[in-house]
Amino acid sequence: MTDKKLIGVDLGGTTIKFAILTAAGDIQQKWSIETNILSDGQLIIPDIIDSINHHLKMYDMKADQFSGIGLGSPGTINFKEGTIKGAFNLNWKDEVYPVRDIEAGTGIPVTIENDANVAALGERWKGAGNNADDVVFVTLGTGVGGGIIANGQLLHGANGAAGEIGHVTVDPHGFMCTCGKRGCLETIASATGIVHVARDRAGEYAGDSELKAMLDDGQDISAKDVFDLAKTGDDLALIVADYVCDSLGFALANIANSLNPKYVVIGGGVSAAGDFLLNKVEKAMRANEFATIKDSTEVRLASLGNGAGVIGAASLIK
Repeated sequence: MTDKKLIGVDLGGTTIKFAILTAAGDIQQKWSIETNILSDGQLIIPDIIDSINHHLKMYDMKADQFSGIGLGSPGTINFKEGTIKGAFNLNWKDEVYPVRDIEAGTGIPVTIENDANVAALGERWKGAGNNADDVVFVTLGTGVGGGIIANGQLLHGANGAAGEIGHVTVDPHGFMCTCGKRGCLETIASATGIVHVARDRAGEYAGDSELKAMLDDGQDISAKDVFDLAKTGDDLALIVADYVCDSLGFALANIANSLNPKYVVIGGGVSAAGDFLLNKVEKAMRANEFATIKDSTEVRLASLGNGAGVIGAASLIK
């Protein structure tokens, strides 16, 4: 194996995370900078270049010591051209050229990939995916994203949309999604979706519940509040948590029935609910899986946290 190092870059709307890793995927240095989306995001790529060059100088390292830079980014990626378009949370309305520009600015080869996919690659390589050839990753954050690795290869699909687990329909008559469909998993199992479900169910609930009292009082609640109260036995919170986990388990069971992964890994902020969430999701999955899948597919919580993106981005160089 080469002794050259890897650089992983995880580009988000708030922060840009960086890491220098060994070829085996061990992080040696990491840092982050604020994402400056002013001026139509035109400063983002120069900031990435400057930050990498600054840190290489600080660590007394040269470009030829690196196999490459892996970059995970939101937006629609043209893999052939090395461009990104429509990353609206970065203010990138028009096409940008990160591969061309970062290579020119650092002298190191660059590979790009969708941000949810690099998180999937990270969990597969060094996290809960245990470096298996077949892994499905779902991330529950403000939205619901995902990535699918089959036979050791990341799936992109005909138009780059493979792994859009958040837009699997779980209730055709459910809430309207920003994508224009009804009942997408994202409208139920994302952090914002869970709050939406809680408010909806509270309108029909007449029992004794702290969650109900908080909502009736006009308080802002979070997905964490819902699951924390569910863990104490709060009746309304349990109704919400059960619906969320049943919907997530139903969607993941059907994905598992189609793909037969070794592991289904659940990450993102909502996964901080831990085994309470995992056990409910697993119960719903088992109820909707056929026998072969029950025997061969395991559902797990992600283990890398915020590090999944930079590790997965670096793994693109492998």
